[in-house]
Amino acid sequence: MDLREKLLANGQEHLIKYLTDGDFCARLHEIDWEMLALCKQVEPEKRGEITPIAGLRLPEIAQRRGEFEKLGVEAVQREEVAAVLLAGGQGTRLGSDAPKGAFNIGVTRTLYIFEQQINNLLEVCKLCGAYVPLLIMTSEKNDEETRAFFAEHGYFGYPESYIRFFKQEMAPAVDLNGKLLLEAPARLALSPNGNGGWYSSLISAGIMQDFPSVKWFNVFAVDNVLQRIADPVFIGATIASNKRCGAKVVTKANPEEKVGVLCLEDGLPAVIEYYELTPEMANARDGAGDLCYLYGVILNYLFEAKALEEIASQRIPVHVVKKKVPYLNEEGNFIKPERENGYKFETLILDMVKLAGSCLPFEVAREKEFAPVKNRTGVDSVDTARALLAQNGVIL
Repeated sequence: MDLREKLLANGQEHLIKYLTDGDFCARLHEIDWEMLALCKQVEPEKRGEITPIAGLRLPEIAQRRGEFEKLGVEAVQREEVAAVLLAGGQGTRLGSDAPKGAFNIGVTRTLYIFEQQINNLLEVCKLCGAYVPLLIMTSEKNDEETRAFFAEHGYFGYPESYIRFFKQEMAPAVDLNGKLLLEAPARLALSPNGNGGWYSSLISAGIMQDFPSVKWFNVFAVDNVLQRIADPVFIGATIASNKRCGAKVVTKANPEEKVGVLCLEDGLPAVIEYYELTPEMANARDGAGDLCYLYGVILNYLFEAKALEEIASQRIPVHVVKKKVPYLNEEGNFIKPERENGYKFETLILDMVKLAGSCLPFEVAREKEFAPVKNRTGVDSVDTARALLAQNGVIL
């Protein structure tokens, strides 16, 4: 079936007039038409049976710290651990058009988010006497700027030979009738394919041949400036548990806290949103008086490489999300809609946790490892992150 026939068969006849454009045709050849069809059957996702999950709490971690750290340090020294920084976002909510990691969180001196992340990783490297491969996922919008920013600042003291950049793959957007949207003539409206796309994007980039001994991937978000990356204690605990995945978690501040919760769904590890817990589940407590659904995720995961290979051979669930998508209308005018006008297609890292089959919740002290920079002011803001950094001895 040629492209013209394929467009007609999939109700995309409005694109036929652009088939003389070679680059546009190449993009069309890459489209997953089966994925696009999902927008025609959008239904609320049904959850399975939700039950609590057992995890490692701070007292036990402290008691076994030496054992876990030894295992983790040895894994880092054998170059079996790679760190994956999810850095595709812009600092829009912080009032910046630059990559989010390029935002300055310093007060009396310049301290970029990227710089603080590197400083955190360098502490681990010093402890282990070895460097960790750092794989930085960018987006089409910020890739060039991110690479230039790191180069301009000498990679913040991290060896360039251990750093690789790779772009997140993109997915097309459609209108509410399933028609592919354009952002310009012969240019599809594309958006990043969700944080669950990091591994497929990494493999597509072909950079793992440079680090053939890697057995574990520590994936973390750019906006948490306190998180400990490639943490040997976390790595060692996950290895010792014989689980295929580990997740750093904080205990919920209260039953109503708006945070994703790690639990079991039909016996498999799963992350569910706070609003998916019934009031009874959110407030339920165990025999020790602790919340049954206790573990709030902070997007710091450790995945076994073999598990990821198995996951990649399957189809990761695709979530259809209604969004406001700027587009080119039939008259050739660029429209920025005021209300949701289309669907985007995203994969989520939390689905990879479930597909891994087993997961170790690993508790960390909130005040020591969780300082997200999501907003300019207020909750999870620049100000709250600065306060927590100062509390942990970081000079701002």
